[in-house]
Amino acid sequence: MLNSPLSEHASELVIAILNQVLTQGAPLDRAYSKQFAPERLKPWEQARIALVTGDILRRLSYYSFLADVSAEQIEREGTRLINAWHMANGLELPKMRYALQMDSELLEQRMAEAQAMPALLDGCPQWLEALGSEQLGDNWPAERHALTQAPKRYLRTNLLKCSREELKARLAKEGVETCEVPEVASALEVISDSALFRTECFKSGWFEQQDAGSQHVAEALGVEPGMRVIDACAGAGGKTLHLAAKMQGKGRLLAMDVEQWKLDNLKQRARRAGAHNVETRLIASSKTIKRLKLSADRVLLDVPCSGLGVLKRNPDTKWRDTPERLPVLMELQEHILGSYSRMVKVGGILVYATCSIMPQENEQQVARFLKQQSHFRLLDEETISPAKTGFDGFYLARIERIAE
Repeated sequence: MLNSPLSEHASELVIAILNQVLTQGAPLDRAYSKQFAPERLKPWEQARIALVTGDILRRLSYYSFLADVSAEQIEREGTRLINAWHMANGLELPKMRYALQMDSELLEQRMAEAQAMPALLDGCPQWLEALGSEQLGDNWPAERHALTQAPKRYLRTNLLKCSREELKARLAKEGVETCEVPEVASALEVISDSALFRTECFKSGWFEQQDAGSQHVAEALGVEPGMRVIDACAGAGGKTLHLAAKMQGKGRLLAMDVEQWKLDNLKQRARRAGAHNVETRLIASSKTIKRLKLSADRVLLDVPCSGLGVLKRNPDTKWRDTPERLPVLMELQEHILGSYSRMVKVGGILVYATCSIMPQENEQQVARFLKQQSHFRLLDEETISPAKTGFDGFYLARIERIAE
């Protein structure tokens, strides 16, 4: 948390980012990019703005309640929200011209009222509280609270270029302090406020920024050098590059996606990482999948999902049209699992993964698939709990093809 108030300009940028996300529907990362692009901010200045913006979005309903400001009023009355955030966190008010003031007694009264409303205190919208309670029962309050915490910064060591110990030592020489994550062999946690992407380590491809929970997914495939592996929903390719490292750059690793620009970005990342066995292929139609029938030793399906396990990192998801999109996403998940599983050869393994902790996207999808597909069997499944691990939340199921 901050130990001093934001500057006037930083406060204005926070309001502009919030307005872009909440009233214009921009994803948070794009809002950051748009607001930061014309500025000449130092890394620590950007970090302070992101810290406040992220905390407000993670607990938006709580801070809005304190300030009596709705999402639609951010542009006009955002200064009152900024003041409420500072007061609630025990900070002096930022010096802003034309700022709408907060009554300190009223704020204290509302803070006291919120103590009796745990979902509000955790910044949880009504639709998510209802869904989480229905899906996770008694486990939901702990998960809800864990998802309000600021995300930690984790790195994945690129084992094609270095060991975790070598990466840790080289980062230390560049002023980046890290510690090992015992539960994840490839992970380091960054414990200093450092500009990671300006380091020579990053430019040399020694690491990728990737949550420690996410690193469990590629590990679950059990890939080996020389295998034929398909990452069928590759996206930006973080897990693809992890698989390439596990394969020691040997064998064939096919990264597929329905969007060419993502694959183009992946190619650049693969070159920096030295992942020379990565091949990209656009999924232009169902024929792309049919041509690969029974061809892969391992298939990863990191399917599109609600993102309700990674709300620490993407808090704007709570305030989007997620409830309306969820049935559409679940239908897409079922289609991908039923169709793309054809690429796994007999004896091969499929990993179905999401960044959600909701059973309807996870265990229930897998159970439905196995009921319809008798030539597959479940080996094991795991939910990575934010409450129990401190990581982002993920689900993964390992499924073996036992017959054609």
